[in-house]
Amino acid sequence: MPDAPGLELILAEINRETPGAVLDTSFDREQAALIVDPTKVREVLTWLKETPGQEYGFLSSVHGADYFPHTPRFAVHYELLNRERYERLRVKAVIADPEVGAATVGDPDGRTSPGVPSGPPTATAADPGASTLEAGFVGGTPGTPGEVRPGVPPTDPAPTFVEMDGKRLPVMPSVVDLFPTADFQEREVYDFFGIVFEGHPDLRRILMPEDYVGWPQRRDFPVGGEPVIFTRDEVNNPGWWQ
Repeated sequence: MPDAPGLELILAEINRETPGAVLDTSFDREQAALIVDPTKVREVLTWLKETPGQEYGFLSSVHGADYFPHTPRFAVHYELLNRERYERLRVKAVIADPEVGAATVGDPDGRTSPGVPSGPPTATAADPGASTLEAGFVGGTPGTPGEVRPGVPPTDPAPTFVEMDGKRLPVMPSVVDLFPTADFQEREVYDFFGIVFEGHPDLRRILMPEDYVGWPQRRDFPVGGEPVIFTRDEVNNPGWWQ
């Protein structure tokens, strides 16, 4: 894997082609990482995949993180592998919480709380031109600047958040077309953290029930409540959850 000076050289080369794409580097516990602007993560991953001498052609993992109460609150980690050199490199896209400092529908004081789609959500771009989305998955009317819709590479300008059930969810560009292994993994990050991946071909819950309320791996998600009772456990050990 690249060492600390090698990471700085990679940062300089990427930022020469895409200014501001890499925000910082990290080399901790022998793990090399690039900290990147989430709106430019596709450019960074494409460069690392296709540039001679880099050729990180395998995406082994995509996973989310919630650093609440720190800011930026969220991150998406991309674990890259060069199988010829047996080198690993992490790309970490840091994402601000779109609910911070902005009151939302039904939440006049602007606090963050779990939410799940119950009606048509709306994508909001940095510039005017937001599009209305269909409930249950991320989609919209083709041709709208900044829209969020399935199966299409991210648009420009990219949306900064999506409104679902009166809550603002952060938006990231999907990389499924670059790395097919990201398909189910992006769905898992959406399922657990409520991070929406623009351009994903089939963005919906993958592990939790489709009518599940909330994003269970967020650090402010309520702990406790009714357990999920699986038939096998209840038959073999009645009342195991009490």
